[in-house]
Amino acid sequence: MYPVFLTISKTPVEVIVFFIAALPVSELRGAIPYALLTVGMTWQKAYIIAVAGNFLPVIPILLFLGVVSEWLMSRYKSFDRFFTWLFDRTRRKSKLIERFETIGLILFVAIPLPITGAWTGCVAAFLFKIHLKHAVPAILAGILISGSIVTLASLGAISFWGI
Repeated sequence: MYPVFLTISKTPVEVIVFFIAALPVSELRGAIPYALLTVGMTWQKAYIIAVAGNFLPVIPILLFLGVVSEWLMSRYKSFDRFFTWLFDRTRRKSKLIERFETIGLILFVAIPLPITGAWTGCVAAFLFKIHLKHAVPAILAGILISGSIVTLASLGAISFWGI
């Protein structure tokens, strides 16, 4: 599931879990199962490290997404296509946020499925112009809820399969 270098590296497992959680695709949906199932970390430690890693990029994304995307789109056609695709896809998948704003953002980030999570939540907050003082706590709340769901599901799988 994960590259071999993650399991044989001399990098501390805590650092690996933190960075898996900070990545846009895996986020804590990948970090917590990796920590629990692959490296045998305690659920408490896995949860805290994954939540911290998942939250790390939130404020920089919220602060700089607009400026960076506009700059890249104005200079490079491939980035213009990428951001147009990303923003269109996020708008289509973000009906919950459009309707319920901050509460919708919490729920959107909290659902541990593909196309949801902190990264996409940041993009949605940017697109729907949710102010930073509302977006940051909403995304953090969503991360905390999602982390709880993923941790419980992972522990259930461990218990069920006897791993």
